[in-house]
Formats: sequence, structure tokens, C-alpha cells
Amino acid sequence: MGEKGKRGKGEMERRKIESFEDLLVWQKGIELVKHIYVACGDGDLKKDFGLRDQLRRAAVSIPTNIAEGFERASRKEYLLFLNIAKGSAGEV
Repeated sequence: MGEKGKRGKGEMERRKIESFEDLLVWQKGIELVKHIYVACGDGDLKKDFGLRDQLRRAAVSIPTNIAEGFERASRKEYLLFLNIAKGSAGEV
């Protein structure tokens, strides 16, 4: 492999983003949702319906807003939905 094919430590391989599922941030959002659902299935969170449901809704809102923003027609709209996703992450 030539110099061009080598990657330094910490460099990420760049792939073409064709859909929102290709976005690492969307993938991480889905993983967070899975963790939240598992956490809400045990202990005190299982019994606190209000908090449990709010945590779940806020967590699901993160990747869904990323996906919706990605599908919008303009960069401005995309950034708006990323901002909403960020707010939901703060809520979680």
C-alpha cells in the first residue's frame, strides 16, 4: 500500500454519505435509544411511568430529527433539525 493508502492514528476512513443511516451521529443516536430502553426496563425507572416515557421520547427524538433534517431540501433546514436533536440530547 502506498503512502496515499495509509491512514495515521486517529484518522477516520471517509465514506460517501448516501443516506442518514450512513451518518455516525445517527448510528450513535440509535445505540443511545437501545440503552435508554434497557435502562428503563429495570429498577425505579420501570415504575416511574412519567420519567420513563419522557426519557424514551426524548431519546427517540435524537435520531429521528437527524434523519428528518437529512432528508430536508436545504442546509438551513438540516441544521435546524440537528439543533432540535441536540436539545433532545440535552433533555436525556
